[in-house]
Amino acid sequence: MTKESVWSNPDKLRDLQKKKAEIEDILVPFQKLEERVLYLSESSTVLNEKEGELLVEDFSMDINRIKEELETLELRYLLSGEHDKGNAIMEIHPGAGGTESQDWAQMLMRMYLRWAERHGYKTEILDLQYGDEAGIKSATITISGLYAYGYLKSEIGVHRLVRISPFDANRRRHTSFTAVLVYPEIEEDIDIEINEEDLKIDTFRASGAGGQHVNKVSSAVRITHIPTGIVVTCQNERSQHRNRALAMKILKARLYDLKRKEQEEKMESLIGEKREIGWGNQIRSYVLHPYRLVKDHRTGVETGNVDAVLDGDIDMFINAFLKMQAKETSSV
Repeated sequence: MTKESVWSNPDKLRDLQKKKAEIEDILVPFQKLEERVLYLSESSTVLNEKEGELLVEDFSMDINRIKEELETLELRYLLSGEHDKGNAIMEIHPGAGGTESQDWAQMLMRMYLRWAERHGYKTEILDLQYGDEAGIKSATITISGLYAYGYLKSEIGVHRLVRISPFDANRRRHTSFTAVLVYPEIEEDIDIEINEEDLKIDTFRASGAGGQHVNKVSSAVRITHIPTGIVVTCQNERSQHRNRALAMKILKARLYDLKRKEQEEKMESLIGEKREIGWGNQIRSYVLHPYRLVKDHRTGVETGNVDAVLDGDIDMFINAFLKMQAKETSSV
């Protein structure tokens, strides 16, 4: 990268910077762990000295932290799919049930935004349709950062909530369903041909909390891909041009997903099998009444700390699914 021939070629420089970041992402965490293990090993002699037993607990905590970080690194390298290292585009769609399901969809959206924040990922809400009374009718979010798609592909499916409804005056128990879809964000250099003649592009005024921009400017964009019937919407940006560019990026990701499914001759690939958003199709249940439990039906992993899960602490489910998937792949 220090060569003049590289600095004078922006495209080559960008490619090398990307490769450098990928290599550092592999090497640096292991190097840091190696240094910490070496430090602990060299320092362990103090445990045999007078009052050394006072340091045993600190050493034990350090060792456990290293074990946890090593497990995280090992899990990360199970993510070897073509797009696992890249950004993710997430869509959230409530099932039947009106306000109750729409509120559940908004709870899930918050859960994923909090998870992304915990992991230092950048998020952007590209499209958000609010419910008439509460919750959301749909949401499209980008989650940007290393391995965002690799981790979040484990969340694809129907999520079930059981609780006493805050919208029911009789305080009855309700069951709600919301579907989560996740696509990889496709790099610009991947060839996906889109003919302008196949697109129907509509502009409209953005909906939201209000304000002059919402009321006066038709900046929101809806693109319909006529041959496939795919519809994408973006209204987050003030610029109609920016919204169109983001909508095209989402369309490109969905068309790429469709192309892969056709090439692999199977209905389940990057976004999984499309199922009815209802009973019997859930991948995970979140029960708030009559007891408190979150259980993943694919892996059997469960926890009673529902509040922590809804606040974004979902790594136990993601990790278990990725390990299960890796085991199934290796046994084939």
